Amino acid sequence: MQYILDLSILLVAAKTLEWLFEKKEIHPIIAHILTGIILGPFVLHIISPSEPLKVLSEFGLLMMMLYMGLTSSFSAVAANKLKATVVAILGVAFSFILGFLTVMAFGKGLAAAIFVGVTLGNTAIEVTSGVIVRERVKREISSILMGAAFADDIIAVYLIGIITALARGELSFVPLAMLTAKIVAFIVLVLLISEFVFKRSKRFYGILRNLNVFFTFTLVLTFLLAIIAEEVGLHQIIGAYLAGLTISRLRERKDPLVISRIKLNELIEDLQVVLTEFFIPLFFIYVGLMFNPTMSEISLIMIALLYLAAVFGKLIGCSLGMKIFGFDWKKAFLVGIGMGGRGSLEFAILKFGLEKGLIDQSLFASIVIVSMLTAITTPQFFKLYLGKIREDKA
Repeated sequence: MQYILDLSILLVAAKTLEWLFEKKEIHPIIAHILTGIILGPFVLHIISPSEPLKVLSEFGLLMMMLYMGLTSSFSAVAANKLKATVVAILGVAFSFILGFLTVMAFGKGLAAAIFVGVTLGNTAIEVTSGVIVRERVKREISSILMGAAFADDIIAVYLIGIITALARGELSFVPLAMLTAKIVAFIVLVLLISEFVFKRSKRFYGILRNLNVFFTFTLVLTFLLAIIAEEVGLHQIIGAYLAGLTISRLRERKDPLVISRIKLNELIEDLQVVLTEFFIPLFFIYVGLMFNPTMSEISLIMIALLYLAAVFGKLIGCSLGMKIFGFDWKKAFLVGIGMGGRGSLEFAILKFGLEKGLIDQSLFASIVIVSMLTAITTPQFFKLYLGKIREDKA
């Protein structure tokens, strides 16, 4: 029963550090990962990764992806669908290219370079949404930012499938084409079901009336789609994310009594406590416990270059996407800066890559540090640049 003591120590330390960081407006993810790093093998070696902690962290990862899906919204991209998609694609493309070239320059190999490029390509929607809420961004810019971050998640779903194929040694043209077809078919089928069942069907009201039944249904759907995703060659987290995303479409129902939205909000509120206070922190704590490079494996030059690749990849790509639609450079750079944060999904990809041997400890450690740095610096850069824009207008 050693893991219960370990679990207690980790959670108390993580929540204490989170409370201290909250005063400085630093994202909780940073506190959770640092807890694992400090208490784990890298620093104090009080607690080591164990099978029970790993199982809990993997369940936490599934629940985190479910929660991300539930809190996403198709309506976020409705007004600026094309703009958000183009901004997201260019941001992913430039981040991938810069990350890929950086890793290749250090001689880490093609598989590792592809993996890192994919990892750096995604934007953390939780960092972006936090920036928008705190800084009260204008509706047009905020909808593009949220829409692009949402599109990033969809792109990431596809790229995770590519990474899974890479881990299985199936990354040649024919298997890749088949994988792409399966991914597209799976996502399209799930979204079609979400359209006709969750958004339009009136028969779903029976499940909605009882919150306990609705909660159970949500978990069953999450596990079912996670299993199906794995069966078609994808990662389980894709199924969990899509489960949340389909259920989130309840808020789009034409419902005069707003019952669907009320029940969805109740479900999210009930899930939020147990997920954000227990399961989700455990996943990030475990990422910190896995952080155990030797000092000789940590390259400050590589960390600095990967950080620049992450920041400038989004800045260049997303800004160019905004310019295509005629926005001035100030608004373009604002979106480029706002899309710079990395977070939840990146750490999920990192954990998978390390366990499958796609990256070594030095790359794992480097990208963990880079992701934490972007989560800390992006809100600060965004706040400073937005303040400068407002001063120029005054």
